[in-house]
Amino acid sequence: MSQYDVIVVGAGPGGYVTAIRAAQLGLKTAVIEAKHLGGICLNWGCIPTKALLRSAEIYHYATHASDYGLSVGSAAFDLSAVVKRSRGVSSQLNTGVGFLLKKNKVDVIWGKATLAGSGKVTVAAADGAPKGAMGAGDYSAKHIIVATGARPRVLPGLEPDKKLVWTYFEAMVPETFPKSLLVVGSGAIGIEFASFYRTMGAEVTVVEVLPQILPVEDAEIAALALKSFQKQGFKILTDTKVTKLDKAANSVTATLEGKDGKTQTLTVDRVISAVGVVGNIEGLGLEALGVKTDRGCIVIDEFGRTNVPGVYAIGDVAGPPMLAHKAEHEGVICVEAIAGKHPHAMNKLMIPGCTYCHPQIASVGLTEKKAKEAGFEVKVGRFPFIGNGKAIALGEPDGLVKTIFDKKTGRLLGAHMIGAEVTELIQGYVIAMNLETTEEDLMHTVFPHPTLSEMMHESVLDSEGRAIHM
Repeated sequence: MSQYDVIVVGAGPGGYVTAIRAAQLGLKTAVIEAKHLGGICLNWGCIPTKALLRSAEIYHYATHASDYGLSVGSAAFDLSAVVKRSRGVSSQLNTGVGFLLKKNKVDVIWGKATLAGSGKVTVAAADGAPKGAMGAGDYSAKHIIVATGARPRVLPGLEPDKKLVWTYFEAMVPETFPKSLLVVGSGAIGIEFASFYRTMGAEVTVVEVLPQILPVEDAEIAALALKSFQKQGFKILTDTKVTKLDKAANSVTATLEGKDGKTQTLTVDRVISAVGVVGNIEGLGLEALGVKTDRGCIVIDEFGRTNVPGVYAIGDVAGPPMLAHKAEHEGVICVEAIAGKHPHAMNKLMIPGCTYCHPQIASVGLTEKKAKEAGFEVKVGRFPFIGNGKAIALGEPDGLVKTIFDKKTGRLLGAHMIGAEVTELIQGYVIAMNLETTEEDLMHTVFPHPTLSEMMHESVLDSEGRAIHM
């Protein structure tokens, strides 16, 4: 039996980062993976979707070249080449993860892991393991970290068949381009795919069971997103659920039921089910060990510890928010605590969220509604993209930066953005929140000109009625 200080089960973004950090701390470390290094995020999620969305973005600019004084002729796309590029990006990064693990002397064990008792893991052989790699067998470690991620949630009646009803797996590698598409769910995954397919020319309908699209976002930002999507030709139905799917040879007819109980039907080429994800907790031996779970997730404390000594969990399998950067940071906290480094516990309010549709959406902290519900007396600042010179020069004048402060202390409670490149801007507010920066501190900060980031400054100034360019 091979013995380690730390064994990480799962080599997704949380798992491989955790393993690397453990090795940096001098712990003998192994990571067990059944399918692919980098997990869903790198192979079928975050990264390849951004490659697809980049292709769509460039196609959009090509079709609107005249807006910039350019002529490029008739724009067209090769679907197979678009998909091939996306898969190539994933493949490159997958190889890179393997290099990083090897560089940090982390053993990679290929197979399906089962926690077999105190400090023990049994690995069953997995298909497609690299030749000569470590595989099936028994392994032991004082600390076992479960980082098995999540998979698409399946609702009754919306079961994917990989042909007509897709999850994000199939939506990422279409063999033919659908002329019409129904997206069920308006969270980040649903909206990103809706944005990609609509930009490339499909007729897209988005159905959301809740009253607001992008349910976790600030209501004002979501309302602006709705208007933008509708302007682009999206059909969006809120307070609506899919009650039935009838499949034909190459199309699907969906029965949609509104809040008032009235129904309508919609026939499309394909359906994407994007109703969230569920943690991969089955088949790991957690029940036999007595590891506590709740609503499909492993229950942990602020340092990733479960109720069973020596067993930890991080990332999607340990609960929301189910984001790669949350998993990575959670894993680092976990192993640093194991190594006795006394890390800061994670504050989930300071985890940013990004949606890479057009326009982009990014946020951190409390929404205006949540801040008021928490008892804060708030001050709100806003600044529109139309007031920013760089945004106008880019041809991206639509958007908003919104900041929320505690009126009593000046504390930054939340920041919410919609518009070009906001997924790159949000980290400025994340840093500010982590440093406990106040409204006054941000007002005294010099932002470079001409940049989109100036709107972040103006939004802060607006909370005091001091915005200059509005």
